[in-house]
Amino acid sequence: MVHLQTSNQTDEGELIQLLLKRQAELNSLLEVTQAINKNSPATVLFEMLQVILNVHLKIGKMRLLIKEGGHFYCATRFGGQKENPKVLQETCVILQDNTGISELKSHPHPLVCIYDYFVPIFHKEDSQAFVLLGDFNVKPELIGNDLSFVQTLINVIVVALENKKLFKESVQRELMQRDMELAGEVQNMLVPQRLPKTGSVEVGSTYLPNQNIGGDYFDFIEVRPGEFVWCIADVSGKGVSAALLMANLQASLRAWASVESDMAKVVLKLNEIVTANTNGERFITLFMGRYNEKSREFQYVNAGHNAPILLCNNDVKFLKKGTTMIGAFDQLPFIQTGYETLSPGTLIFHYTDGLVESAEENVFISDEELVASLKKSMHLPVDDLNTKILGNIKSTYKAEMNSDDITMLSIRIL
Repeated sequence: MVHLQTSNQTDEGELIQLLLKRQAELNSLLEVTQAINKNSPATVLFEMLQVILNVHLKIGKMRLLIKEGGHFYCATRFGGQKENPKVLQETCVILQDNTGISELKSHPHPLVCIYDYFVPIFHKEDSQAFVLLGDFNVKPELIGNDLSFVQTLINVIVVALENKKLFKESVQRELMQRDMELAGEVQNMLVPQRLPKTGSVEVGSTYLPNQNIGGDYFDFIEVRPGEFVWCIADVSGKGVSAALLMANLQASLRAWASVESDMAKVVLKLNEIVTANTNGERFITLFMGRYNEKSREFQYVNAGHNAPILLCNNDVKFLKKGTTMIGAFDQLPFIQTGYETLSPGTLIFHYTDGLVESAEENVFISDEELVASLKKSMHLPVDDLNTKILGNIKSTYKAEMNSDDITMLSIRIL
């Protein structure tokens, strides 16, 4: 009778211990869920996981490996000697085909049998992680429940981390998209909306950014009655930073061109400003010209840009005099100013390298080809001329010519 009472007390005590253990597991899941809802960082979640496994479940060794970019990395660990990362990677390869909870003590491979259990973590039928457990001493009748709990707990954490990662990527994409929209808005404000078609000059432009925001820039301004300054440029980089650099370039150019008639001095000042603002990390190729309709004098500086083509009757000149790109050196190593006297009917064709190069399509237009095309279209209005030039290149080479920004600025002297 006494023996029967003792047995009943033992069974009752074990039941109470089991219920307390289950309650502890539920409390652990609740605490982890609350930490996830508070947007706690991964380090906090991993620390909580270690406490639950080590203290509550009496697991002596754990390695949690999470998939990222097609490979597994050890996200958190405790117990045992620290393995070389390559050893864990090899263990991943050995166990990659396991789809269920497995006992590892009798596994034939020496890198695997040092652990007791393998617990895979799946999300939407995709393997997201797995955990290796060692020094796990528990009653045989409880091992199944404990391993299922470990699987559930880690699945909650891994899915939460994946969702956080996806949310962060989504926010970054939205911010990038907004940045591109802002950059596009800034650039649209920089590009002249109206260009003169009558008087002493006829000006036509074509601007085709490769993306929402390009790195090309052009401007045409009348600094005083009968005197014009223009610029075509290619800014390194894309996005908001490039757009802001363009805005700074435009403001500086307009300010200095209105008070300084010497193009070389203006370019020197622009180089000083760009270098100071970018610390030499960005550069700009540009061409600047200045024309006085009364004297018909034209002066220019080419700062590392594609040489504009000057056509007058059958004469062809490439406007190359100038200097190197701006922004690359604190002091420009040399600078020259080009001078021309422009006769009525003279055409100056400016362009960026996207017009003559499409590396993806293996298209490279020579100077001779471009000049020949210009001569055939020289009689057209400047806007139509730009369209014709690009159309001829596309049809001749059966190319889209969309691997880079394309800008054309045609100026006819009347």
